[in-house]
Amino acid sequence: MPAQIRKIVVVVEETRREMGREIAPPTRRAAAVAIIANPFAGRYEEDLEALMAIGEELGDLLGRRAVAALGVAPAAIESYGKAAMVGENGELEHAAAILHPRLGKPLRAAVEKGAALVPSSKKMGGPGQPLDIPLGHKDAAYVRSHFDGMEVRVNDAPRAGEIMVAVAVADSGRPLPRVGGLTKDEVKGEDGLR
Repeated sequence: MPAQIRKIVVVVEETRREMGREIAPPTRRAAAVAIIANPFAGRYEEDLEALMAIGEELGDLLGRRAVAALGVAPAAIESYGKAAMVGENGELEHAAAILHPRLGKPLRAAVEKGAALVPSSKKMGGPGQPLDIPLGHKDAAYVRSHFDGMEVRVNDAPRAGEIMVAVAVADSGRPLPRVGGLTKDEVKGEDGLR
């Protein structure tokens, strides 16, 4: 069952100054968000295969849209993350079914590689509520400068029978990082940690 998409929203955020200092190059993040019908809204369903397949579809679509929004080559993406918010007639497990089993593989393809786990969050909410998408370095989870996030919201979503699914990417870490740890230049990208 393909996703029944009501709306797609793509947002780019660019930070040029922080604490009176110029950020050069600017920190850039992009999020691609799909508002989809929840095929299991209002009822319990043991088999969530349909949502897992939708996750795979959206990992590809949203991953490519987010990368394209930054206008860079896929290999230039340094961080990624995913999140979902189910409307009131859904359950958190619906968000988990979309995000976890299959969304990651096509997202990794969209950013070329992605050895690290894709940070994620899920919640229940209603129209206009914020959804925080956690971000982490795509190849090494221990790169502290890339522990970040991006907030998105859509004024009319998710409705009771919908799910808001979001993917975010960044072509850099946080502005002015200085808490130590592994640097992006030290990344080996072999085990997803370092």
